[in-house]
Amino acid sequence: MATIRDLLSNRTIHYVQPDQTVFEAAHYMVECNVGAVPVLDGTQLVGIFSERDLMRRVVTEERDPLSTYIAEVMSTDVHTVTPGTSSEEAMCLMQTHSIRHLPVCDGPMLVGFLSLRDLLRCHLDEKSNEADSMRAYIQTYSS
Repeated sequence: MATIRDLLSNRTIHYVQPDQTVFEAAHYMVECNVGAVPVLDGTQLVGIFSERDLMRRVVTEERDPLSTYIAEVMSTDVHTVTPGTSSEEAMCLMQTHSIRHLPVCDGPMLVGFLSLRDLLRCHLDEKSNEADSMRAYIQTYSS
């Protein structure tokens, strides 16, 4: 079973700061092709800003994205995992709390940011490898 550390190699962490506007953050997220970003105040994780936050706290509340700051609309109830957490534990945490993104922290430092898609891809790869092993095993004994 893969750990989060296995999934983080050579990944860029795209993040925003609380004093950026929603417009700036949304533009950056589109450029980076991501649906959520951690919010860092200096080096400290203070929240997450996601497409869901944009829809729920900006669009439906008719806020102006040019004058609304991330600090006003980010999610602050943040669940995190460590690099040693298993991918299965991370998926359970996401399911329990109905979240799709998890910051990965090593002590106080943000070292990665995972999406549900990352974890699903990992699990599909593991299942595919298991199926390949089973096919090879069956072929060995059926020949």
